[in-house]
Amino acid sequence: MSSTSSTLPWDVQRLPRADGSVFLVTGGNAGIGYFVAEQLSATGATVALGSRNPAKAEVAMASIRACVPGARVRAVRLDLADLSSLETAVESLEVEWLDAVVHNAGVALDDPPRRETGDGHELMFGTNHLGHFALTQRLMPLLSAAPAARIVTMGSFAAKSERLDLDDLQSRKDYRPKRTYGRSKLAQMYFGVELDRRLRAVGSTVESVVVHPGGALDSLTPSRPPVHVRTTGARLSAAPAALLVQGKHAGAWPAARAVLDPAVRGGQLWGPRVLGLRGEPRLEPVWNHLTDTSVAARLWDASCDLTGVDLGTVPG
Repeated sequence: MSSTSSTLPWDVQRLPRADGSVFLVTGGNAGIGYFVAEQLSATGATVALGSRNPAKAEVAMASIRACVPGARVRAVRLDLADLSSLETAVESLEVEWLDAVVHNAGVALDDPPRRETGDGHELMFGTNHLGHFALTQRLMPLLSAAPAARIVTMGSFAAKSERLDLDDLQSRKDYRPKRTYGRSKLAQMYFGVELDRRLRAVGSTVESVVVHPGGALDSLTPSRPPVHVRTTGARLSAAPAALLVQGKHAGAWPAARAVLDPAVRGGQLWGPRVLGLRGEPRLEPVWNHLTDTSVAARLWDASCDLTGVDLGTVPG
């Protein structure tokens, strides 16, 4: 991590150096994850892009290298919907420590029918939450080997209005794609907050931070061909929306700050400055429903049961 003084104003365009650090970004080949990886690569760190599609990861790495000369970026095949593959994915990192992981990868479905992972979990809940839950357990030895590692969980503003149904986490009784997506991101955010609580209880040097990107639209995102191409028409039609929301490059700013800023602390929530929807990253109060420790504990226990992963003691 950078030793830059926390008294200096944070500048999203001039991130502190992080030479020698190693970061993993899940879903780093597209969307917000791509821009998190690009921004972190500009600090001199080694950045691993976790992606289930090697071809897309290669394209993303080429784009990052074009934007960041000398970028130290590599790909790791990672499929969060396949829990049995996670151990091999972590081994393929071939590093002695990990300074931060950004839990960014996610699936968002717009229409029925309900789909499941190979493990029999609802696809969005299984990938977005359970996959990252299990991955954390696999990564903990590498994170604990770093001096002061960070686990950064990318939530969603869509989760603010949702509440978990602890009796139907898999949306078997009532499946509505947008709601199921919001609840899967809410589960991730509960996990990020509860994880830090448990890390503190065992005196771990690892911290867990939760972030969200606000409103992030493709049409307001700068082009990174062929990863993302924004047409002139899309840019012009989206101009009015820029008063309230932003592009995915800006949606990445809270995650980059959570990784790099020494002033950030575990258990915090970071999001965009303006109404939580756009602007530079700021610390914001943890949402009221995320402070419900009884819900967090029940979700944690259910996640252990569903994944077969024991994160009960959080080794650290």
